[in-house]
Amino acid sequence: MPKELIWTLPFVLLLLSIATLPLLHKRWWEKNYPRISIGLGLVVVLYYLFGLKNPSSLLHTGMEYVSFISLIGSLFIVAGGIHITVKGEATPWVNTLFLFIGAVLSNFLGTTGASMVLIRPWIRMNKYRLTAFHIVFFIFIVSNVGGALTPIGDPPLFLGYLKGVPFFWVIQNVWLIWILAVGILLAVFFILDGRNYKRAPVEIRLKETAHEEWRFEGLRNIFFLLMILGAVFINHPPFLREAIMIAAAVLSYKTTPKKVHEENDFNFAPIKEVAILFLGIFATMIPALEWLEHNAGKIGIHTPGQFFWSCGTLSAALDNAPTYLNFLSAAIGLLAHSASSSENGQVAFLLSHHPVYIRSISIASVFFGAMTYIGNGPNFLVKSIAEHFKAKTPAFFGYLVSYSLPILLPIFALVWFLFFRG
Repeated sequence: MPKELIWTLPFVLLLLSIATLPLLHKRWWEKNYPRISIGLGLVVVLYYLFGLKNPSSLLHTGMEYVSFISLIGSLFIVAGGIHITVKGEATPWVNTLFLFIGAVLSNFLGTTGASMVLIRPWIRMNKYRLTAFHIVFFIFIVSNVGGALTPIGDPPLFLGYLKGVPFFWVIQNVWLIWILAVGILLAVFFILDGRNYKRAPVEIRLKETAHEEWRFEGLRNIFFLLMILGAVFINHPPFLREAIMIAAAVLSYKTTPKKVHEENDFNFAPIKEVAILFLGIFATMIPALEWLEHNAGKIGIHTPGQFFWSCGTLSAALDNAPTYLNFLSAAIGLLAHSASSSENGQVAFLLSHHPVYIRSISIASVFFGAMTYIGNGPNFLVKSIAEHFKAKTPAFFGYLVSYSLPILLPIFALVWFLFFRG
């Protein structure tokens, strides 16, 4: 094994820990996951500081982590102050429409924002027949695939926007793929939910939903939500964006009535878990991403289809935002390195001469983020919130084997065959 790949072992060990230890000893994992995540992260941090004497990579990744957790955390807190109650029975048609609306909203609120606003009402409206597939399809559609149309939708696309991809380029070039993928997912969900609905006794359905009515509480938090989304587009000076997000979260938490937080059963446990686990993930994935950036051409990644599958596979195993950046760098190195001296000029060259490469990277990073709990930030948050509500959620391998591989992989293969095979 090449020396540089040896230092990817902490990342592999962390992924294996996340996947297996909650199954083998759940209580032990819940008590000790901070030690494992931070400990493995420190191994890489110390190697880069004292072995490679390369603090710049750590600083860059640290800034990305601060931006990541500021966005995720602030949206979590603000959304926790919004209480939505949906009237009547959650029939398959109502559920399917709800997920479609969530998919659209993901492009305006971001997948994290839409997930945090909608996951609690989604759980409440299905409480009399809530199963694992309700949580899984919410992650598939609202937390990931739905947000593929705009740079606001998912972090990889926003990073592409910062690198020079025009704001409306994405929707103009991927809308057909979005309709195909979201449409198939909604159809599969409708069939599964229809079977589940028929098994639920009528008297329980009516008893659980008879008293429900439309209610929206904590609407002042819409202002704080818009405040966070507006801050996303601020790049200078450093950390002003994150300061605004944190300020919005603090103001939201302080001004939200206690009754709304109680109705949402709001607490900080889910965001604490995500913050600690992703601190380890961001630290340990540095060697893997750097190796990929320098060796993409050597390992035979040349065609749009190869970029689609390679970027997608690593977006499922790594956080999809840095994976997008590394494959964008690989595409520039392969096709546009000599086109311009500036990165924006190189991206412009790709857009005008090889747009299919950016399209394949964009779709792969967003779609494949749904393949595992760690592929995209809101996935873990949704899982944690669902578990706090005592909802059934599959474990890491159960999610992969029972849901994402049999459901998502054929859809992604169809997308590849129709759009990126050439």
